[in-house]
This record gives sequence, C-alpha cells and structure tokens, in this order.
Amino acid sequence: MGEEFEVKGPHEEVLEGGEGGEGDKKFNNRIAVITAIMATLGALLSYEASFSLSEAIMFKNEAAIKKTEAANQWNYYQAKSSKQNLADLAVKVSSGKDQEVKKNDVARYEAEKLEIKKKAESTEKLSLEADEHSEKFMHSHHRWATGVTMLQIAISLAAITILTRRKWLEYASLTCASIGVVFGVLAWFGI
Repeated sequence: MGEEFEVKGPHEEVLEGGEGGEGDKKFNNRIAVITAIMATLGALLSYEASFSLSEAIMFKNEAAIKKTEAANQWNYYQAKSSKQNLADLAVKVSSGKDQEVKKNDVARYEAEKLEIKKKAESTEKLSLEADEHSEKFMHSHHRWATGVTMLQIAISLAAITILTRRKWLEYASLTCASIGVVFGVLAWFGI
C-alpha cells in the first residue's frame, strides 16, 4: 500500500497556523480580538433592543386598556344623555310635582354627564400618552435592532476575513461594526 497523506482545508491551515508566518498570526489575533469586541457590543445592543421592545409592548397594551376605559366612559355618557332626554321629554308632557321631579332629574343627569365627560377625556389623554411612549420605545428598538444586525454582519465578515485573508473584508467588517455602534449611540440618546 502507498503512503497515506492528509488533505487539509484552508480553515484547518488557518487554525494550525499553516501557510503563513508571524504576520498571519498577528492578523488572525487582531481579527479575533476585534470579533470578540463586536460580539460583546452586539450582546449589549441586543439586550437594549429586547428591553425597548418589551417597554413598547407594555405601553401599547396600556394605551389599549385606556382606550377601552375611555370608550366605556363615553358609552356611559351616552346612556346618561338618553336618560336626560327622556327626563326632558317627561318635563314637557307632565305637570305639577312630576314636572319638578323630572326637572331635577334633568339637572342631575347634566351634572353627572359633566363628570363622566371629564373622566372620559382624561382617560383618552392617558391613552394618547401611553401610545406616544410606545412609539418612542419602538423607534428606539428599531435603532438597537439595526445596530445588532450590523454587528452580526461585521462578525460574519470578520470570519470570512480570517479565511480569505482579504484586507478589504477587514475594512468592510470594521465599517459594518462602526455603523452598528453609530445606531447604538443614536438609540442611547433617543435620536
């Protein structure tokens, strides 16, 4: 039988330090450190993206609850208006003591409607505020998520850089990482 020999792929040679000298090791080490930094930044941005998304969902839920409460208040307002209209009609078709009782009912319903209207408008305002907070957090989430995505692309490019030893891929990786960091900074400052 003949001699046995092993065929190695490019990734195995890189791992074993083959093909290149000390310069390749420095190149690989630099890319490895940069990749670790990018992964750490990506994890931080990912955490913030998750946090901002959960806050956006909580505020959106609060807005929906307040909208429902406001709708209930407006329905109650309508019911009081109907009772007031019936009492007003009763004033017109009655006389004497019944007419006075119905006039008091009309006045009472009018006062109750004012209170209900104030409460409904206040609840609608709370709903709008919760919606605004939700939109703010959702915008922030999009910034964080874009930053994470760019860092993930940068990490992928860094891995390809080690395999191909292409300098332009290193620059592309660093550019993507920089863009990811910029999106993280924008999200941090709420821009």
